[in-house]
Amino acid sequence: MLRELHIENIAVIEKADIEFNSGLNVLTGETGAGKSIIIDSIGAVLGERVSRELVRRGAEKGRVTAVFELGALEESWLADNDIEPEDELILQRRINADGKSSCRVCGEPVSASQLRELASLLVDIHGQNDGRQLMDERRHIGYLDSFGDLEEKINDFRAEYSKFISLKKEMNRLSMDEIEKERLSDSLKYQIAELEKAELKEGEKDSLVARRDLLRNSEKLTEALDTAYEILNGGDDNALSMAQNAAYFASRAADVAPELQDAADKINTAVFSLTDAAELLRDFRGGLDFSPQEYDSLEGRISLINRLERKYNRDQDSLISYLEECRAKLDDIEYADERLVKLKKELSAQIKQCQKAGAVLSSKRKEAGAVLEQRIERELKELNMPAVRFKVNFETVQNENGFDSNGIDSVSFLMAANTGENPGKISKIASGGELSRIMLAMKNVFAEKDPVSTMIFDEIDTGISGIAAQRVGEKLYTVSGGKQVLCVTHLPQIAAMADSHYLINKEERNGRTYTDVKCLNREGRQRELARLHGGDNITELTIMSAEEQLESADKFKRTVTGDSE
Repeated sequence: MLRELHIENIAVIEKADIEFNSGLNVLTGETGAGKSIIIDSIGAVLGERVSRELVRRGAEKGRVTAVFELGALEESWLADNDIEPEDELILQRRINADGKSSCRVCGEPVSASQLRELASLLVDIHGQNDGRQLMDERRHIGYLDSFGDLEEKINDFRAEYSKFISLKKEMNRLSMDEIEKERLSDSLKYQIAELEKAELKEGEKDSLVARRDLLRNSEKLTEALDTAYEILNGGDDNALSMAQNAAYFASRAADVAPELQDAADKINTAVFSLTDAAELLRDFRGGLDFSPQEYDSLEGRISLINRLERKYNRDQDSLISYLEECRAKLDDIEYADERLVKLKKELSAQIKQCQKAGAVLSSKRKEAGAVLEQRIERELKELNMPAVRFKVNFETVQNENGFDSNGIDSVSFLMAANTGENPGKISKIASGGELSRIMLAMKNVFAEKDPVSTMIFDEIDTGISGIAAQRVGEKLYTVSGGKQVLCVTHLPQIAAMADSHYLINKEERNGRTYTDVKCLNREGRQRELARLHGGDNITELTIMSAEEQLESADKFKRTVTGDSE
């Protein structure tokens, strides 16, 4: 449940703190006062896309903070995202004047996508755009599947459908005309022959380049080796013999002065090191076998590898793997006809598997559809649409296989608003007010299986008035018995049903526009209902009428709760 909302420098709201309660929370106010801004602010703190236009003019940044009660699902999400839970769930969104934004959950930075994921466990927002979604028949199958809890059967079908798609892709890959097949085959054979002739070995180029560089500097290398060896061990007064003499005399000195033993040991170690170094130089020099023919051979081999790398735009090791790819592709082409015959049989069998899984899913959908029809019709009758008929229409997918990624069904919602009419497309039949009530009915039905604890309706009253408006208000109150409901409205019939009523008021001060939010007491609610009825012409009679409406709403609430008081 949403407990608190803090808004700072968002559009015309400089600062607002709202404490929401359980039950039905209603927001009213003049057109343009800022009601939708509050909904936009909630959307922002729930991870929806924001722009710099949302930041109040002249401010460096806007900020929205929402405090929710912490439930088991939210605790699980926090644990999955390595966020330490607190006594309450605090969501924050900051929007800078340059359009950049940042998000935090319980003080920890998160991405907007993470925030949206968490929001799906907290709030369901019904805006004016949802009516257009309801008329989009492509979405109807999703609504039905959600209502019927058909995820398991859908996954079963889509596992079979995925195999079908893989087989189709493989067949398309192998299917080509004879001219294209011959052209590709010739190209692959040429590349295979060229790469096989090169006899490439993994890591070969690096060793070739190292050997070539060695040969290229052979004269300097030989001279350096000879000189170094001569100094170490090439005469009577070489470094090694002098070090041996030094070791001998140091040992004699240590016999007389034991504290010099460490020095003697170090000189002895140096003698061993110099001996090893001299032998390494000698052996390396003896192993050098330079010839102009070897150098030319190395240059030619390196040049061949470089040419192949440039031609195929790959390094040497990748050329080796590419050769295997070419061999595999050539095999595919040469044995394509045989494999296609086999794949066609597999595809035929898989089509039957998809149709079978689709039939199982379709059966469950039709069961769910029958229940949904009854539930929606019952809800709509309670919303002053007594003659309505709601139908879940099923048609078979029209293609060569009789199924698509959603199964074998094409689903659409149809309705007849009046007695004697045939059901038709909602977009053709429903008026604006009927569309609002249909959406409310569906939201109420679907909400029973939805884990979210807060539902928000932004101007659910579009196109309705009179008794229909009263029924919508009563329905919203009934829904709020199980979930917290926030509702933006212009209708007194709905506002009268509120458990908590907030007035959004806009005024000008010092050349700037400011919006304030105030929770109304009984007297304030009387005046606001009177304004909703008659505008600025608030009289004693309209106040009395407003109080009568509030008393009537209280009586309905007592009927719902069973309270006789």
